[in-house]
Amino acid sequence: MTTFKVVTQSTSPYIDQKPGTSGLRKKVTVFQQPNYLHNFVQATFNALSIEKVKGSTIVISGDGRYFSKDAVQIIIKLSAANGVRRVWIGQDGLLSTPAVSAVIRNRVGSDGEKAFGAFILTASHNPGGPHEDFGIKYNSENGGPALEGLTNKMYDLTKTIKEYLIAEDLPNVDISSIGTTSFQGPEGAFEVEVFDATEDYVNLLKTIFDFKAIKNLLARPDFSFCYDALHGVAGVYAKKIFIDELSADESSLLNCVPKEDFGGGHPDPNLTYAKELVARMGLSKAAPVSEPPEFGAAADGDADRNMILGKRFFVTPSDSVAIIAANAIGSIPYFNSGLKGVARSMPTSAALDVVAKNLNLKFFEVPTGWKFFGNLMDAGLCSVCGEESFGTGSDHIREKDGIWAVLAWLSILAHRNKNVSTDSKLVTVEDVVRQHWATYGRHFYTRYDYENVDADAAKELMAHLVNVQSSLPEVNKLIKQVRPDVADVEKADEFEYKDPVDGSISSHQGIRYLFQDGSRLVFRLSGTGSEGATIRLYIEQYQSDSTKIGTEAQDALAPLVKVALSLSKMQEFTGRSSPTVIT
Repeated sequence: MTTFKVVTQSTSPYIDQKPGTSGLRKKVTVFQQPNYLHNFVQATFNALSIEKVKGSTIVISGDGRYFSKDAVQIIIKLSAANGVRRVWIGQDGLLSTPAVSAVIRNRVGSDGEKAFGAFILTASHNPGGPHEDFGIKYNSENGGPALEGLTNKMYDLTKTIKEYLIAEDLPNVDISSIGTTSFQGPEGAFEVEVFDATEDYVNLLKTIFDFKAIKNLLARPDFSFCYDALHGVAGVYAKKIFIDELSADESSLLNCVPKEDFGGGHPDPNLTYAKELVARMGLSKAAPVSEPPEFGAAADGDADRNMILGKRFFVTPSDSVAIIAANAIGSIPYFNSGLKGVARSMPTSAALDVVAKNLNLKFFEVPTGWKFFGNLMDAGLCSVCGEESFGTGSDHIREKDGIWAVLAWLSILAHRNKNVSTDSKLVTVEDVVRQHWATYGRHFYTRYDYENVDADAAKELMAHLVNVQSSLPEVNKLIKQVRPDVADVEKADEFEYKDPVDGSISSHQGIRYLFQDGSRLVFRLSGTGSEGATIRLYIEQYQSDSTKIGTEAQDALAPLVKVALSLSKMQEFTGRSSPTVIT
């Protein structure tokens, strides 16, 4: 058995290691600075306290982006030196973010041990490569992202850190092969176990969904589907689930080989970046397709986000979570006993609100960040939740789950087509959505992202929007000058949330303009980028008139778009005449 020593190394703090809504994200070159990663991991261990860390089991894995393999080895050595007893690693260092949550919550080791937490190596939907993005976040024992109290403590410690502990002479561990490597340190045994990245997660999904019903749907001659992993970690799970378990044809999978640079693409499942899938589904004007598949879906780098498409039809994430909630009982066995409640992030459209009201469900509106959903789930208050940023999930884990959302949609389609013969017309994605609109009304919705904006300019724009809110008569006067046909604003504020579980208050979560007809404008600074600032503008128009729900979204939203850009002085503050991405 290989032995190792623990060494105390001196270091100097970095001042830029404040975790965002999903951990610390920077360029790879930033993480490659001397001791940069070491400092953050040691600060995390210090924040957790030595009593909790010693003898614990920790998960280390991620989406496989560039620098991940180096980072895994560094964190193994830091873990050993800080008294961790075992490290669990997905084969090749790969685990999707939802799979990590499943492993923390459900995996039991050979000695009956469970994981205390995890370091997830991902920058989610951000690009990868030597000059692109890397990220790290810590997930706690409930399987969800560390709460703000812990991340604030971690950040405070990064500003004063003077030393870290490391087992420098510990040899690199082969993470490509399943098995356990044992070492002996000053305080006893230390083990690194590499395991099948799909086993725990797939076993969990099989307790949630009726795989036989989905398999029957995929076998129908009139049903076809396509899944695009965008060269992220979802490819590992797609092959296991869709090919091995559900017997789909391999031609159904696109870009399902994980790559350190995501094949040079941007692993963000939206209409802008998932170009190949969008074209195959018949939604690309530049590349028309004669017969697209009936169902399409895409994932981001770490497989916690999803995009759902029908034949020549896009399902907004806001509609997606509402439709899943409305159809969960009966379609998904996990929910047959009912839903505890539903929740959405504040910028997400109010489509879910209408479902909750009609089905008499508990409803919560929370700030952006999955940890807020996790609190509700831990308290037994929420079963289904979602964000407009292509994140959907349930209380089976404490992260959003892209593949779960795809299986939820396939379950709904399987249920709707259960008694439909192959000689009859298939109930399609578009049919399901239009039937939902007819029942609940339609929330026309779009999001404008202005990425890598000068940070000071972004703050000035937000301050301007807050200042304008001080006089609603003046706001409405400005709006009428731009578009007389737009309703008056009846309320304007900065969203603040008091957590019903722990009583914590989250302020400055986005600037809202709420109109008398149910329309909304929301402005928010995103915390998921690696440099500069990203301004997100959310525009929503509710329409309950069944004769108008078929209007083209861009036409229905055009008046509010014009008002939003004028009210915010977007071009004046940012210099941008158009957004980077429109969703």
